[in-house]
Amino acid sequence: MSLPKGLAEDVSKNLVMVARLIDEDPEAAYAYSKIALRLASRVAAVREAAGFAAYANQKYSEALAEFRAARRMTGSVDLWPVMADCERGLGRPEKALEMAGAAEVHKLDKAGQVEMRLVAAGARRDMDQLDAAIVTLQSPELASNSVQPWTARLRYAYADALLAAGREGEAREWFAKALESDKDGSTDASDRLAEMDGVEFVDAFVEDDDDDEVDAETAVDDEVEPQNDVSVVDELDDEDEDDDIEDEDDDEDDDEVEAVAETKEDVVKEDVLLKEDDEDDEDDDKN
Repeated sequence: MSLPKGLAEDVSKNLVMVARLIDEDPEAAYAYSKIALRLASRVAAVREAAGFAAYANQKYSEALAEFRAARRMTGSVDLWPVMADCERGLGRPEKALEMAGAAEVHKLDKAGQVEMRLVAAGARRDMDQLDAAIVTLQSPELASNSVQPWTARLRYAYADALLAAGREGEAREWFAKALESDKDGSTDASDRLAEMDGVEFVDAFVEDDDDDEVDAETAVDDEVEPQNDVSVVDELDDEDEDDDIEDEDDDEDDDEVEAVAETKEDVVKEDVLLKEDDEDDEDDDKN
């Protein structure tokens, strides 16, 4: 609202693309966020969107800077949990735990408090404090039978922590509870349960494709008979060789006929010459 109309439209279009692409194509979303940031860096919504786009691409330092800027502009504490998670991403779990105990947490709504609990449990696991992570997740929200937007993720994190601690029976129970409350497929609880039960999924479409390839190869083999083709070629080659042999024989016969003819001609010439010599001799005797 603080921007001129034309500029406001351009910025809003880029923010819409960030929201559309951030889950499917984080890099593209990040690119759109940079355009919006270049156009309107003093708008809190732009700084927040840029922070989430950087966060989705694991650019935690950049994301933290954008979230801090947005918080300064609005004075809101809503970004406090994700800011703490950026500290985890930067390898500073102690800082994340410090933020989990800050006064800002009490200003968060229920969803924000649950998110902060998830971040704190993750920080405990980063520090190899599995038992502390399990205790951190044990809360009234976890024990509640009501299903809220955060319920599946909270139960899933608790199950995962139990499994990491070697408590497989309890972990399976909570993975099942997470799957029961996961209405929008935000977790892979079903896959984790199948993995624990030793169930292996096979892609039927892949097998069908393989079978089709085999059938196609078989059809080609049945249609084309390489051995018969080779025999035909061999027969043609044999016929060509026979023709060559016959041609050679004909050439030899022609050569022999020519040789005989030349021999006969030479003999006739010799006879004529001898007769002429004899006649000359007789004339000489008479004289």
